[in-house]
Amino acid sequence: MADDFAQKFYFAMREAITGRMTKDAKRRVEKSKNKTSKPFESGRDPILAGATIDNLIRDFNWETQLGEADLFAGWAKVVGETNAASSSPEVLSNRVLHIRCKSTAWAAQLRLMEPQILERIRAEFSNLEIDSLKFSGPAAPSWKKGLRSVPGRGPRDTYG
Repeated sequence: MADDFAQKFYFAMREAITGRMTKDAKRRVEKSKNKTSKPFESGRDPILAGATIDNLIRDFNWETQLGEADLFAGWAKVVGETNAASSSPEVLSNRVLHIRCKSTAWAAQLRLMEPQILERIRAEFSNLEIDSLKFSGPAAPSWKKGLRSVPGRGPRDTYG
């Protein structure tokens, strides 16, 4: 008993002076904490896996990311099969959902349907905060060819 007190006092003083503990001292402290644990005390009850996952989602603030993934995966449910075949959501940033369409005609058509699409998104995905939709057509082709391309006008530069 006196030996434990002397060790505790020594390690407490050493920690107070140096501001750190040795690995052995940390191990001894952890070991002594584990010895006081009893099998049926509070805090040792089994936890359901679903509750653990819900706590993880809440602790890491993943609700919006999971809601965004649900929206992207269920895009066909929001806009219908035909429209979903010609469009797909790309990114949600600053409360604006960016949607890439197969052609500018599809972008114009979906732009006309924006109020209905926003209403359906707000009804089905209430945890997402989306103020507007931005529709864009296909990306223009790149003139860059290969890993080591030279900056400048490139293939359009025909005047030597």
